Amino acid sequence: MKNTIWWLALLATLAVLIGLFYPWKQEEAPQVQPPSRAQPPAPEATTEPPIRHPIERAQPEQEQNAPLPPLKESDGALRESLASLFGAKPLAELFLLTDIMRRIVATVDNLPRSRVASRLLPVKPPAGQFLATYQGERLAIGAQNHQRYAPYVRLAEAVDARKLVAAYIRFYPLFQQAYEDLGYPGKYFNDRLMEVIDHLLATPEPQEPIVLVQPHVLYQFADPKLEALSAGQKILLRMGRDNARIVKAKLQEIRQQLASEEPLR
Repeated sequence: MKNTIWWLALLATLAVLIGLFYPWKQEEAPQVQPPSRAQPPAPEATTEPPIRHPIERAQPEQEQNAPLPPLKESDGALRESLASLFGAKPLAELFLLTDIMRRIVATVDNLPRSRVASRLLPVKPPAGQFLATYQGERLAIGAQNHQRYAPYVRLAEAVDARKLVAAYIRFYPLFQQAYEDLGYPGKYFNDRLMEVIDHLLATPEPQEPIVLVQPHVLYQFADPKLEALSAGQKILLRMGRDNARIVKAKLQEIRQQLASEEPLR
């Protein structure tokens, strides 16, 4: 039961963080960039190990654990347990409760890309509409917009990163299976997760307010360098500097625990 609760907390934290990465307009329905299913050529001899961040390097203390549910049959147990953890109302308000594990893995994989499809997200979008206001003659992200992300940021900030990672290690096989099913046979999901965390931590912190342009229906960053950022990095800018720093701090805690050589307790 103990590991189950922390596993669900891990899923909730990942879902909360991922839920922040929502398109500028709900009407936008970007297409997912499908991963190539072609097998890459065999790499030449290299000193780099096939797995850069082996999750098994710090197994938690041994405890009696219930068997993991099959990936395709995990939604029912997840819905029931998440409701007992967060309550039925928050569960209904925040989460999309079908194919939860696959949604998390697919969204994590897409964050460094140019777009993340809203249909893949494990949680519902922030309430309200994206707010842009004029600062003199310049169109910029409205300061009130940052409040839309506050409930997600508070939930993410409150979770203990060490216990989350211990549970992540325990239930890693489901994450790995979902990642391979996505089209990455032989690839390692924890390597991708670490890569994505590092990518998000590298998001710049430009001076606020951030200036926008609206060449068509959707807003864009006026600065070409910001507009060229990934979907994940852009949303960190949209949520505001204070919120972004909280999210980055939690991601840094998770990364440190994932990279630690000490056994988790």
